[in-house]
Amino acid sequence: MKMAFILFDQMTALDFVGFYEAVTWIGILKLKEDVTWHFCSNKAEVTDDRGLTIKINDVNPDLSEYDMVFIPGGYSTRLLRNDSSFISWIKTASNVEYKVSVCTGSLILGAAGFLEGKSATTNSSAYDLLSPYCKEVVKDRLVRDGNIFTGGGVSASLDLGLYFIQSLFGEEIANEVQLKMEYPYYNCSAYRDVKSQNPV
Repeated sequence: MKMAFILFDQMTALDFVGFYEAVTWIGILKLKEDVTWHFCSNKAEVTDDRGLTIKINDVNPDLSEYDMVFIPGGYSTRLLRNDSSFISWIKTASNVEYKVSVCTGSLILGAAGFLEGKSATTNSSAYDLLSPYCKEVVKDRLVRDGNIFTGGGVSASLDLGLYFIQSLFGEEIANEVQLKMEYPYYNCSAYRDVKSQNPV
């Protein structure tokens, strides 16, 4: 399983790090073979909205080579959704099996056309911005529609990571990762089927 984490200037780091911390346990626990994760951007270095600078492994890779693409949020997504060059690059993920976003990362999924006919969520401050891109804006913390997973604002990233694991590997594994992270706030039973608009 090859995972791409899309990073960009003025992103919100917790959107990225929470999900990243959870889902990389897929590799650590060897739940799938050949699990790798890659930090991807359209530039060699990005700086988040608090001044943290991150060096990028893969600049402008063909995203079709990945099994999962994850996009965090941040105020800059409001501009990036109208950046034709950036969105053209994101569109190379059209055939990627799993597409995931937290917070306003869903605006990028939407601008790339991936949310057409789908239900999705985002940060509560951006429901109106997301609405033109999808069938329905669901005002919930986590939403799944087929193989598209979207999360609400910032701290939802940890929950979405655990929900992604639960969806692929079941509650027992999600609980195991939750214990390893010492994160007591996720409730597997709350997300068993309730948030799945169109489960696989």
